Amino acid sequence: MAVYPSIFNDVIGPVMRGPSSSHCAASLRIARLCRDLMDGEIRHILIEFDPNGSLATTHKSQGSDMGLFGGFLGWEADDERLPESERFLAEAGISVEIVIRDIAADHPNTYQITLSNERESRRLTAISTGGGMIEVIRIEGMPVSMAGDYYETLIGCSHPERIEKYLQASLMADEIIIHRGEQPMIELKAQAFPEEMIIQELLAMEEVMYVKRLQPVLPVMARKNLSVPFITCEEMLAYNQDKNYALWELAIEFEKARGNISADEVFEKMRMIIRVMDNAIQQGLKGTQYNDRILGSQSLQFREKMNSGELVPGDAGNLMILYVSAIMEVKSSMGVIVAAPTAGSCGALPGALFGVAHALGLSENELVKAMLSSGLIGVFIAAHATFAAEVGGCMAETGSGGGMAAAAIVQMKGGSLEQSLGAASMALQNSLGIICDPIGNRMEAPCLGRNVMAAGNAISSANMALSDYQHLVPLDEVIATMKAVGDQIHHTLRCTNLGGLSITSAAKKIEAMLEKQSLPAFKSC
Repeated sequence: MAVYPSIFNDVIGPVMRGPSSSHCAASLRIARLCRDLMDGEIRHILIEFDPNGSLATTHKSQGSDMGLFGGFLGWEADDERLPESERFLAEAGISVEIVIRDIAADHPNTYQITLSNERESRRLTAISTGGGMIEVIRIEGMPVSMAGDYYETLIGCSHPERIEKYLQASLMADEIIIHRGEQPMIELKAQAFPEEMIIQELLAMEEVMYVKRLQPVLPVMARKNLSVPFITCEEMLAYNQDKNYALWELAIEFEKARGNISADEVFEKMRMIIRVMDNAIQQGLKGTQYNDRILGSQSLQFREKMNSGELVPGDAGNLMILYVSAIMEVKSSMGVIVAAPTAGSCGALPGALFGVAHALGLSENELVKAMLSSGLIGVFIAAHATFAAEVGGCMAETGSGGGMAAAAIVQMKGGSLEQSLGAASMALQNSLGIICDPIGNRMEAPCLGRNVMAAGNAISSANMALSDYQHLVPLDEVIATMKAVGDQIHHTLRCTNLGGLSITSAAKKIEAMLEKQSLPAFKSC
């Protein structure tokens, strides 16, 4: 079946706590599926990370452990208890062992998890693909592909052909897949779980060993025969040739088809996202406190200097810096933010759009339209490149956020669709090759500066596009180039804490200081 990104799954979201969506939100979603695989009854967990991946060096400091523990407990990604999830897991009587060993992982963000209780043991392997998105790639060693956007029913059985015939006669499913191995398994992808009567009939069959029900973890479901009106800029322009839609209207057209929801539902869903972002800005500007971080509430001193006239003037630019800083500080203090497109880049896009909107006196509705526009640019990036710094460097995160924002700012100023695409192209061209090298193994610095840079790049690129500067390379080709450049960046410069600023003497001193403040209670080998 065809798989297409959704604005609300892949680009603008999730609503979450934690420093990194690739680590925190994705790991929580993986663990939620693990919990369902064990029917919610877990006693021991073995988590294995490959030494050549990014998680071996970042799983604790960037929030993978926190997200996993919360997911094993069945929590949501914005649960206020997440910073203490390790303690709650221990209190629930669940023991955890984290081991770094060669698991032959092909992807840098690979989780191999073995779960057990008194009756059974199950193994699941999954990857974090960026922005909180995941894919389960193996269950019990058998290749699968689960993104968390279906109601998944797994049936362990000795003779799957007979069970398959029963299922085809008894229920409607989007897909029935037989996985063959030492212990064959049938996978049902559907819009709902089978009725309880069917579950009981299955369990009564001699061939059936177990039935597991895995709840979806994404807000927008997939479905059989899913189609979208376009998936590249070129296709979008062809689709729009006789319609003359604005970029935000094209975003609605896309998400209506992708999510099977109405235009009003798309618009109001984005309004809820906008309000979470606004709340993060307001919380940040009140000042934030958190022990396990490097930077304090720098936005407060910036606002003071801005209000006193001590800074270089520029309403939109200074508001942008203020808002980016406020959001990033909320993220680093474990407050609620929106990954847009990731938690590591959560300040750039909303900081730029809210800064411009407030400088221009625009309404909330105009902000919603702008965020929808940016979301559609993000769909093209998600479909043909990546948002994961572990795969494409910071170019994939803050670079993408800047490109998305640039297109939206053009629209906010009344520019044309072609100018919006030109602005996105220029902003992404300006971002190619940016590495990911967090200081102290925390997603704070140089992340804050790069978020500010991305937002500033967005405003500059928008103004150049509005002045009809030539972007030369079409956006589709720039996105393809992003993917190619990301593939060429050395793994030590892709959020592994093994290169760049991460290995400077100053960074290692900060990392050692933070390690002393927070020692792990679980066994890590």
